[in-house]
Amino acid sequence: MPVETLGIDHIYLTVSDMDRSERYYDQVMPLLGFWKSSSMIAGALHLHYINRHFGFTLRPAETKAKHDSYAPGLHHFCFRLADNAAVDRFYEEMTAQSIQVTEPAFYPEYAPDYYAVFFNDPDGIRLEATNFREERKQRYYRSDAARLDGE
Repeated sequence: MPVETLGIDHIYLTVSDMDRSERYYDQVMPLLGFWKSSSMIAGALHLHYINRHFGFTLRPAETKAKHDSYAPGLHHFCFRLADNAAVDRFYEEMTAQSIQVTEPAFYPEYAPDYYAVFFNDPDGIRLEATNFREERKQRYYRSDAARLDGE
């Protein structure tokens, strides 16, 4: 029987300019409920944005190439928010800080109730915040017993 994955523990992004990225993420991550810490790893400063679910770490890139979301590697990263109202509130807080973000909208091509905003970090890494939509709720709250019965 496979071991169940409980969630994402952490994700690391390499960034071309730590100071610029720190200024950006210091504005964005508190809006998503993250707090910040830092550490030196292998002689390099790492910035850790942490919430009760996972860590989101910035580390310095060894090259200065801009991120290409269509090259092999990370395409985008999506934060799940509680509901549509949370997406709206996040949008309002982002725009109040003059951070570019798309207007909240439904994306029925992804799911009938998919509601999200999109934004890019200073290196062009595409980020998203979406609602906790019905299909994800069903998956999240599905019991182990139902899964064992072949659901």
